[in-house]
Amino acid sequence: MLNLHKLSFMGIWRQMAEYLYIKKRDPNSPRTQWIKYMHGMNRISLIMFVVALLIMLLKFIILPLFGK
Repeated sequence: MLNLHKLSFMGIWRQMAEYLYIKKRDPNSPRTQWIKYMHGMNRISLIMFVVALLIMLLKFIILPLFGK
């Protein structure tokens, strides 16, 4: 059971790395038009999430250090 959970968790990190072009995708995986659309939307949402985290980091942690 633990091994299956670890594989699933590592699959999430692998997929995120593929979305951000850090890791090459598996050439044997199926690649239909709908899968391309889904991965494109996931890539956009992941990039927007990272940008929002950076903005929050800047607004709540970095700027108050220089404001005093």
